[in-house]
This record gives sequence, C-alpha cells and structure tokens, in this order.
Amino acid sequence: MDNEMSQSEAMAKIWDLIRDVKVAMLTTSGPQGELRSRPMASQESGFDGDLWFLSRQQSGKVDEIAHGSKVSLTYVDNDRHAYVALSGTADLSKSQEKINELWKPIDAAWFPLGKDDPDIIAIKVTIEEAEYWEAPGNALVRGYHLLKAIATHGKSQPGEHGKIAL
Repeated sequence: MDNEMSQSEAMAKIWDLIRDVKVAMLTTSGPQGELRSRPMASQESGFDGDLWFLSRQQSGKVDEIAHGSKVSLTYVDNDRHAYVALSGTADLSKSQEKINELWKPIDAAWFPLGKDDPDIIAIKVTIEEAEYWEAPGNALVRGYHLLKAIATHGKSQPGEHGKIAL
C-alpha cells in the first residue's frame, strides 16, 4: 500500500478520483499480445475493489478478455488535473440480475433493445493495483509547484502521486 493508507482509505481515494469521470479507457491484449484500448461508460455508484461495465457480447474486447483476463483502465479528469491508471483481472457475466442492477436509461443508446437484449454482457474488473497523479486544482498553485519542482531538480513534486496495491 502507498504510505500508510488502509484498504478502505485506498478505495475511498480511488473513488474520489474517478467518481465524476463518465468514461474510462479499457485496455485489453489481443491474440498476438497487441494492446487495444476503447472507451467504456462507467457504471458505478461506488467502489469496493471491482468496477463494472456493460458491453456487447459480440465484440473484440469480450473475445480478448475471454482469452486473457488481465486488463487496465485509465481515468482522466482534466478539470481536477487527476489521472488514475488501474490494473486488474476482468471477468464476464451474463447475469440478468447484474445487468438490471447496472442498467441506466442512457445505456439504451448502445443497446436499443433495452436491458433484456441477449447481446448484453457485464464486464467486472477486479482492481489489483492503482496508480494516481493529482495536481492542485488552482492554476496559480500548480504553476508554483511546477516551478518549485524545477528549482529543486525534482525534489519537490508538482502534485500528489501514489501507487496502491489492493
């Protein structure tokens, strides 16, 4: 764990950084090891170590997850100058109960047949490690910290950076 964060503090920190980001980039590995990233709509109302997404079952990402479940997720909040890279293991679920739980009206844009569409599948990503970068929100303060980092040859950081194992 980073510094002295407890598991619950680590999860709260991650949730604080990603909760307002509506889209994450999901990266999977293809058959020859090539990395493929695509935007995924976040489905969460909290973070307990797992993140969920809805997808079409007939998609490249689902095939790639079925053949190698290691994935990464990237969240960027430009307004807050916060960046989070998560890595973990993905699992696929056809549980209609889970799909119903995750479903939001906006999902109809991708699934016009509704939440009972037989092609919907839920992707659960169990997070194993998180790395984050967070800069002060005020441009003047960010500039001050950046200049201080330059003047101290990197001994002073222009923001907060941490690595968390879950």
